[in-house]
Amino acid sequence: MKNIPVVMIIFGGSGDLAHRKLYPALFNLYEQGLIHDNFAVIGTARRPWSHEYLREQVSDAVHETHSEVNENDLATFASHFYYQSHDVTNVEHYETLKNLAQELDDRYSAQGNRIFYMAMAPRFFGQIAQHINDQHLTSTGFNRIVVEKPFGRDLTSAEELNKQITASFDEDDIFRIDHYLGKEMIQNILPLRLTNPLIKNVWNNSTIKNIQVTLAEHLGVEARGGYYEASGALRDMVQNHIFQIITLLAMPEPKDLSSKSIHAAKQKLLDSLIIPNEAEIAKHFVRGQYLGSDVTFGYRQEPNVAEDSNTETFVAGEVKFGKGPLAGMPIYFRTGKEMREKKNRIDIVLKHMSNQYGQAHSNNITIIIDPDMQIYITINGKKINTPGIRRENLAYQFTKEEQGKVPDGYERLLHDVFVNDSTNFTHWSELKNYWKFIDVIEEAWQKDNENGQEPEQYLPYRMGPKAANDIFDSPTERWIYD
Repeated sequence: MKNIPVVMIIFGGSGDLAHRKLYPALFNLYEQGLIHDNFAVIGTARRPWSHEYLREQVSDAVHETHSEVNENDLATFASHFYYQSHDVTNVEHYETLKNLAQELDDRYSAQGNRIFYMAMAPRFFGQIAQHINDQHLTSTGFNRIVVEKPFGRDLTSAEELNKQITASFDEDDIFRIDHYLGKEMIQNILPLRLTNPLIKNVWNNSTIKNIQVTLAEHLGVEARGGYYEASGALRDMVQNHIFQIITLLAMPEPKDLSSKSIHAAKQKLLDSLIIPNEAEIAKHFVRGQYLGSDVTFGYRQEPNVAEDSNTETFVAGEVKFGKGPLAGMPIYFRTGKEMREKKNRIDIVLKHMSNQYGQAHSNNITIIIDPDMQIYITINGKKINTPGIRRENLAYQFTKEEQGKVPDGYERLLHDVFVNDSTNFTHWSELKNYWKFIDVIEEAWQKDNENGQEPEQYLPYRMGPKAANDIFDSPTERWIYD
């Protein structure tokens, strides 16, 4: 694997994301040789840390995620980390940061390459991007920026943020990261669709009845009440994770597997995204909020949550496209907190064919994203020595040993940033379409709030509010995972 020279600056280097995800992922890439001798990482935050203290934090982060570590390798890896106390609102601090980056570039022969990673509160993204530009932090090699979600909170704010970032970076150098696109089973969607004649030949609106995407979380909001009050399930999960999954499921077949062709196919699909009107939103969308119980708080009792909050902790809805292999076919989604179990899955429901066996059901193709990675096809067969039909699953799954080798999503996506592969990142033109859809839902719900209509209440550790069972186009349709 090629050793890529680079100086990486992590804004938010003392934060939880850097500790839990970025530092262990970077160590794995170091062990693989993608970064090794000619790299340095600058962690920035307001805390008054030293280089040595950051290196201790990096070592601790690696130990927490790795059962076995070569201590000499870890010590050498950590020696490439440097800390700069930094107030992102203070222009003078960017000058200090620029000087340190240049010093490390010279020391490690990084060839003027820079990666800027925004791993802190989203409200600072635009300001950081602006000062990277006006204080000339970019250098003579490649300059790439990685932006965490949320990218704005509506179309207007997303457009403003994009304008600030594109003042310093070309679109091809902006990596809007969504860790779901690094997950093994999300990356399996296109190979499943395109390499199996059995599946490829039925992947159309004549054969598939609907697709259902469920991202269920068992935990509640807990300490993230302040963030969640400004976000809600729609912005937190649908605008990014769910739309990314839906786009991969519904996009036309790309000309080839290059990043350019895949994004072109996505854009062709998203240009046909059908924006629902108020009547359709009322029929096909449900927002919910979890109640309390003997063992858990209700959402409105969580820390930093308003007592009369209308923020949704559950949302279910429908997406349709005017073009692509699934044109006009409903794709249903739901996501929520405090649901029965943590389970992320996709159910592709094939149309029921007329047959001589009245007990036969439709075939389903199911992709389990988390926690157990597998794909299975549910088929009908004959019962043994008894009249009737039984259902069986044909499964594609990993052994425990194979599951242990699956890289974390952040490791995969950081690798792609280093090698300049934007396939599994979101282009602005795609994101803009997502926000157009989300904004009309938010506007309709704001009118509901003004009319005194609150989110549907649901008991914890169920599958969300009962009203979510009524969003389907047909009264005979139902959630496969229930």
